Amino acid sequence: MGSPGGVRYERDGHVVTITYDRPDKRNAIDGDMRRAINAAWDRFRTDDEAWVAIVTGAGTAFCAGADMRSTTGNPAGDFPGSFWERPTVNSLESGWEIFKPIVAAVNGPAVGYGVTLLTWCDFVIAAEGATFSFPEVRLGMPTIVGALRLPRMINRQYAMELLMTGETIDARRAHEIGLAGWVVPPEELMPAARSLADRLTAGAPLAQRAIKEMAVRGPEMGATEAIRFGETMRKVVTATEDAAEGAAAARERRAPSWRGR
Repeated sequence: MGSPGGVRYERDGHVVTITYDRPDKRNAIDGDMRRAINAAWDRFRTDDEAWVAIVTGAGTAFCAGADMRSTTGNPAGDFPGSFWERPTVNSLESGWEIFKPIVAAVNGPAVGYGVTLLTWCDFVIAAEGATFSFPEVRLGMPTIVGALRLPRMINRQYAMELLMTGETIDARRAHEIGLAGWVVPPEELMPAARSLADRLTAGAPLAQRAIKEMAVRGPEMGATEAIRFGETMRKVVTATEDAAEGAAAARERRAPSWRGR
């Protein structure tokens, strides 16, 4: 058995580790776990002292997707709406915007929701035994959010191969196609994720969030609109206490002390 609700949230300094913790079910998401996942990501999003997140799975799996036998509610989350008109942006996988850096430490199989989660992570580190699949097409269902995001993350042909065949790929192949940035031995997975998270905290957190938002929103805009949006964000961020600290640290030839303000 795992944690109550199936999720652990732990903060060490400015780094949060969110662990999907239902190992007896391979971290498959049921209704209770969905509510706990959403609460954890909302906590990370709103905590000013939480700058970087690591997400991983307990036991031998990263996330086995939706628990189709759930008796505790909808694994996709609860939301109002008719059969057709449903506002489904109700979780990180389905479109919540969190512009803080997120590192995925994939310790085992990532299935369905597990892979969709990776498409909103900025860095993916996989253990050598990890696997990746979108099996929905083999169940007669389309993958929607994955179809929106995966072709933006990796080569479109490789993305469509995963989405349309429902086949499983290993960590080596995930690295070849750009789904995983690094592949490491299992015992090195969490140290590697933490090392990267610590490196990220050396950067100014508000500047990082502006960079991530620019990377996400920019491709959806025209060139002129994107530049105007980006330059507006630059003016806002350069007026912060952190920007003043960065300039002072450079003048004084010392490491900056960021505050996220």
